[in-house]
Parts: sequence; C-alpha cells; structure tokens
Amino acid sequence: MVAPIVAEIGPGVPVLPPHPGAVAPTSDSSSIASEKQDESGRKTINSDGELTLSGSETPSPSPPSGKNLAVEGLEPPRLVDLFLPQNKKRNQIKDLDTIATQRSVLDDPVKAQHFQPPTTWENYRNFDSEFRWTWREEKDLVRLLDRKVLAFACLAFVSLNLDRNNLLAANSDGMLPDLGLTQDDYGLANTLFKVCFLIAELPGQLISKRIGPDRFVPLQMGAWAILTIFQFFISGRTSYLLCRCLLGFCQGSFIPDLMLFLSLFYKNAELYMRLAIFWFGMQATSFVSSYFTYGLMQMGGVAGKEGWRWLFFWEGLLTLGMAVLAWFKMPPGPSQVKRGFYTDHDRQSKIAVMRVIRDDPGKATMHNRQGLSFKQFFETVLDYKMFPLYFHGLLFEVPQDTVQQYLTISLKQLGFSTLLSQTLSSVHYACTIFTSLAVNILVELTRTRALNCVLLGIWVLPCLIALKLLPFPNPWGFFAVATVLTSGPYIHPIQVAWVSEISGDVGKRALTASVYNMFVQGSSIIGSNTYRASDAPEYSKGNTVLIVLTTVNMLSYFFTRWFYRRINGKRDERWSSMSEEEKEHYLATTTDKGNDHLTFRFVF
Repeated sequence: MVAPIVAEIGPGVPVLPPHPGAVAPTSDSSSIASEKQDESGRKTINSDGELTLSGSETPSPSPPSGKNLAVEGLEPPRLVDLFLPQNKKRNQIKDLDTIATQRSVLDDPVKAQHFQPPTTWENYRNFDSEFRWTWREEKDLVRLLDRKVLAFACLAFVSLNLDRNNLLAANSDGMLPDLGLTQDDYGLANTLFKVCFLIAELPGQLISKRIGPDRFVPLQMGAWAILTIFQFFISGRTSYLLCRCLLGFCQGSFIPDLMLFLSLFYKNAELYMRLAIFWFGMQATSFVSSYFTYGLMQMGGVAGKEGWRWLFFWEGLLTLGMAVLAWFKMPPGPSQVKRGFYTDHDRQSKIAVMRVIRDDPGKATMHNRQGLSFKQFFETVLDYKMFPLYFHGLLFEVPQDTVQQYLTISLKQLGFSTLLSQTLSSVHYACTIFTSLAVNILVELTRTRALNCVLLGIWVLPCLIALKLLPFPNPWGFFAVATVLTSGPYIHPIQVAWVSEISGDVGKRALTASVYNMFVQGSSIIGSNTYRASDAPEYSKGNTVLIVLTTVNMLSYFFTRWFYRRINGKRDERWSSMSEEEKEHYLATTTDKGNDHLTFRFVF
C-alpha cells in the first residue's frame, strides 16, 4: 500500500476541485489504498489517483478568467529564487510530491468547452484536462528542457552572434582599407544588411510556421554559414555589399523562429528569465569570441591571405557544423520528440504539454506546421494593441547599438592597437551579463515590465551627455564612458517575452515576434547612420540625436503602462456588467481570439 500524497494549502491559495480521473504519481499505480482523512483540512491524493479534500476545507470557487485565459495559483520556484535568501523565496513548496497542476480556464465547466484544442493540433493525443502531476515531476521536466531545448537554442544563437562579431573583428584587422572601403561604405553595408534582414522577417516567419522551426532554423544556419565562408573571397565594394545583403536575407526571422520554438516548451512567465539566459549566452560569446577571433586573425599571411579572411572561413565552417547538428537534434515540439528525449516518455510528454496549455490555452489553437492565412496575417500586422512594444523595439537599442557598432573603429582612430582595440571592445559584454541579470531579476520580483525597462534609459542618458561634453581626444576617457554606456542592461529579452505573452495565440505570436524584430532591426539601421564620417571624431550631432531618442523612449514606457492598464480596466468594467447568461452567450458566440478576447488581460 502506498501512502497518500498530502499537500498543505496556505491562505488564499486556490485549491483544485476533485477530479475522478486524476493521476497519482506513485511507483505502484495498481495498488489500492483507502482514502485517508486529515483533520487539519489538507488536500490528498490516494493511490487510486483520486484528488480529495479532507477536514473542514472546501473547494475554492472557480475565479474569473485572468491573463491569457488562465488563472494563477501556486507557482513553481523561479530562477530568481536561486539568488534570494530562503525567507524571501515566493510560494515555498515544502513537499515536492504534492500536486503542481495549476488552476486554468480548462477547469471551468462553462468556459472549458470554448477552449478545447482542435483535433489537428500536434499535441492533441497528450491533451487531458484532468491529468495531474507533482512539483517534483515538473521540476525534473523543466531541468530536462533547460538541458535539451534551451541549451540547444543558445548554441544556435551563438552561431548567429559569431557572424555579427566577426565583422567587427575584421574591421580591427584592417578589412576596410584592404578592400578600399570607407567608413561610410561600412555604414552602407550595415544598412543594407539590416534592410534585407528586415525584408526577410515576415516571409521567413511564414515559411517557418508552415514547415516548422525545427526544419527552417537549420536551413537558415546552413545558408548563412556558406555565405560566411564565401566572404573569404570578397575583393571589393560590390562583392562586400552583396555578401552582406545575402546574409541579411538568410538571417531574417531567425530570432523569432527560435522564440516561437521556445514558447512551445515553456510557460509565459518562464520565458522572461530563460530568454535573458538566451541573450546572456550571446554576451558571453561576444566576450570570448573577441580573443578567439584575434587568434584566428594571426593566420594573416598564410597562403598570402589576410587574417580577417581566415576568420570568415573558419567561423563559417563552425556554423555549418552547428547547422548539421541542429538538423538532427532540434525537436519539433513536446509531443514530437524521439524516444530517449524524456526519461519517462509517455508521462513527461503529457506533463510538458498540459503545463504549457494550462498556462496559455492560446498555444493550442494551431498545428506547429500549419501556415497562416492572409486574413490572420493582416489582422496581426494591424493589431494596434501591439504598437507600443513595436515602438520600443525601434528606439530602445539605438544608443548602445550606435556606439557599439563604431567602437572598434573609434578605438583604432584614437591610437589603440588591434589587440588592445579587440580587448577593450569586449569588456562591456562581460559587464552587460550582470546588469541584464539584475534587471531580469527585478522583473520577476516586481512583475512589472514597463517601469523596469525605463532603467535602461536612466543608465544610458548620463553617458550620452558625457560623450557629448567629453573633450576630444581623450582615449581612456572615451573608452571608460563608452564601456559604461554599452554595459547597460539589455532589455531585449524582457520585451521579446512581453510580446510573446500578450499576443494571445500561437498564430499571432509567430507574426508579432517577427514584426517586433523588424522594428528592432530598424533601430540598427538608425544606429548605423547616426554617426557620420563628416561628424567624426567627436560625433557631436550624432550624440545629440541619441540623447533625444533616449528621452523619448523613456517617457513612452509610461504611456505603454497607462495604455494597457486602460484596456484592462475597460474590459473589467464590461465583463463585470454582464450577467452570467450574457457571459455564457459571449463565450459561445464570439469570434474574438487571442488578445482581442474579452477575458484576456495585458501584462505591463
């Protein structure tokens, strides 16, 4: 006989109602144990898999639908809890063998019928609204996903970052004079790259949605790896610009593809810190690759070729190897993995599906290899509720990106050697890891996005003013201010997860991620053209523009917060004014989907 599993429920924590079909996570599911009562009023699961309430406790009434059509209950430990003392950790779970299943709209007898997934959904065979699991099982599963999904996504992202960094490194090795190019040619190449990147975003995302990110991502990686290798043979302005354009086309939609891929495996709240880790990997790679690329460039003279050519050649080969690995190892989704991916395939695949769908039923609205219609496309692109985040995507990165793009060039102009320029330009990557981690921890602690994003502007603005007022030339003074400026918190992961969370359904999420990233690429275009050769070396006009853009973006975050609060307030007012019959009629007849649904609430 197996002892019942007992969960202590604290004040205010919703209790799941009994489900006859609940599964008990025991080692002997066939054994039978009598239901045990507990006078303290605790929730128990007996060995027959029955969830019971004992003592004086009664089931909590089903609360109204909350954000993303789900209701929050006791949550699992957050990554931020690793950095907090024991008494500061939220929702401490004393017994990992208690029920982890979160209350959802799927538990509401009236609403549940309106949020059932279609039979064509790839995870439909694992859908069971009465399925239950424990915190221990969920914790083990999340760790497994971090090792096999998140780590792989980080590795794929590293390959993208290698290409971005090798151009900066090639500049420090004299690529521009070797090819007879000017600083304005470099700015034009960056602009063309970003324009092509931007043009490819939506078509690439539509293709990815049709064939699946697990197929499209490796193809993208392989294509730009081959182009990176071919940069070994560029001979002048035309071939250089052509390579940068083609690379932009190949890399467009890569980041949204990976975001969509990760959203299949993780809850919305889990994405914030994991996307932060995703971009921390980028910063760490940038820091390490500065020394790695310097070593490759020491091959200058081999076969009569410059060092920067060998840099492109070897890093292209490395990316090609990653692409081959991605083709064979990237899982399509939580139910479409090969045997051996999970330690307990049948049960863990079911947990992986249900924990995500309970958190956000909108993720079950489409198959992961189902294309989008033209109607869905235009409805998503024209969704005004996403416009504030698109605006932030256009402006937030401009100050740091502008200074970073021209950092190695500026350091060389100030008289630093190639090695010293490479070393000094990598310092901010290491610093950014810590500042970004701090802001992401604040987001988890405060559950606010807009106000924490303002911290980037507070960090950057004084540095921009200092750059404008700094006497020139002052090599070490410039390095200090530029390093502090570019070491500011990287809030891109926060905004990417924010976009994903407020999209509302998987079809819209696929496109909003791309549209947002298009605006981010637009910010890079602005950054590539803010510093002009005619304004060098002080870049006084350019720094003035950056100060204005930073101020505007800081103030706009307060508008964004007000905007989403206002929408939520109006929906609350309308929903509360409806009778129960009117609510049921709305749920049964409405054509509203995703973030247009009256029960959807925006986070801010």
